[in-house]
Order: sequence, then C-alpha cells, then structure tokens
Amino acid sequence: MLSKKTTQLPTTNKPVDSIDTLVGQKASLKGDLEFSGGLRVDGKVLGSISATEGNGSTLVLSELGEIEGNVSVPHVVVNGVIKGNITSTGRVELQSKARVTGDVHYKAVEMELGATVNGNLVCEPAAASGTLKPVLGGMPEQEKFHHNSKL
Repeated sequence: MLSKKTTQLPTTNKPVDSIDTLVGQKASLKGDLEFSGGLRVDGKVLGSISATEGNGSTLVLSELGEIEGNVSVPHVVVNGVIKGNITSTGRVELQSKARVTGDVHYKAVEMELGATVNGNLVCEPAAASGTLKPVLGGMPEQEKFHHNSKL
C-alpha cells in the first residue's frame, strides 16, 4: 500500500499563531523593541524591531500601524507602513494596504495587489547543502579537462 509522506519543517521555521505582545492603536513607542513569540503593532513604533534568534517569532503590522526603523523578524505580515528595511529568515506577507519604504530581504514572499515596496526585493537563498566541486576558470575540473582535450 502506498502512503503519502509529508515533510515537517523544523519548529524554528514555523510561525507562531498567537499574539503575546500588543502595541495598541493609541500607543507610540520610541526605542528599539526585541521580542519573542507573536507581536502585533496597531500603533506607532519609532525604532527597530527584532526577534530573539532561533525562534519562529511573528510580527503582524495592522493597517493602522506604522514602524519607522528596521525590522528583523523570521515571519512578517504587513498591512501598514514600514519606513526601514525588512529582514526575514522565513516568510514576508505584504497585504493590500502595505507600504514599505526600504529593502525587503526574504526567503519566501507573498504580495497582494495594492501593496507597494519602494526599495529592493532581495531573495536570500536557503543554506546550501552538499559539497561543492572545485572550479577552475568557471568550469568544474573534469569539464575543463574535457574541453581542453578538444583543442
């Protein structure tokens, strides 16, 4: 009997599905913010936001929220305004009212119609696996030898 094998991602890559910290609509935070778990921003943050390393932290920026600073979080959902760079080791979701002024570094990105990015979208490749072959002059050694033997 055939069975379908599913691959589980490590828990460090899985986004959290709960909100542990909230910056409310009427709140304004000045300074850098470091968090773990889930963070929702409905107000204004004047400073950088980062997640503690090695977890599946998630930042949700509502359409009411604004961040003026860099964001370095594994999973980012944006529907508000970010004036700064975004660096994600996981997924970036730019919803229809997202306005980003800065570069977006991501492993995976989803961008809805209406979202804008005034900056670069930079895909960060996954960590390479396996071993690399030595290269001479732009070709693997065996291919280089084979091509030289035709001369």
